Amino acid sequence: MQDLDKALADIVAIRSQIARDTAFRGLGAATVAGTGGLALACAAGQALWLGDPAARPGLFFGLWIAAALAAFAMIGVEAVRRSRRLHSGLADAMVWNAIEVFLPAAGAGACLALVIARFAPGEVWMLPGLWQVLVGLGLFASARILPRAVQGVGAWYLLAGLAVLAVSAETRALSPWTMGLPFLIGQAWLAGIIHHGARAFDDGR
Repeated sequence: MQDLDKALADIVAIRSQIARDTAFRGLGAATVAGTGGLALACAAGQALWLGDPAARPGLFFGLWIAAALAAFAMIGVEAVRRSRRLHSGLADAMVWNAIEVFLPAAGAGACLALVIARFAPGEVWMLPGLWQVLVGLGLFASARILPRAVQGVGAWYLLAGLAVLAVSAETRALSPWTMGLPFLIGQAWLAGIIHHGARAFDDGR
């Protein structure tokens, strides 16, 4: 029985190692591009109907959090579906490996929002820039499972976040476009990289 348990543990460890060393193909270009369109729609809707975001910061960030959750759901559902088709028996391990890569940045973003809202509500103007910096760091971390070109997108989010912080520091104002435009450009760029990587894989297969 001990030999059987050890053999099963070794199999699990081997599968986990293979999953860590295998390029993750669970992301679809169309869905990633769709999340950029979702960011654009959210920004345009807020610009047209929200009025002054500083007067209703809870609604401003609530809508962006809802958009982020919708984007995570879109990407997550497709990642599971594509992984089961493309990664076969490694699908679950590949999906969990991808979650582990992005979870620290997502968790840090949620914690920052809670801490700033609770202890420094006057500094909520910093959240859009900080969130973009964290997305950039998450993409840098994902370069080991996604095409290495995603580091360019990571650099975009990092620089965009720092630029948003620098610009917003003068007025401490909230703007839908400081969220919408960086995410539209970043997600469209990421979708292009994923599409190119999928075509290269298919051509070489």
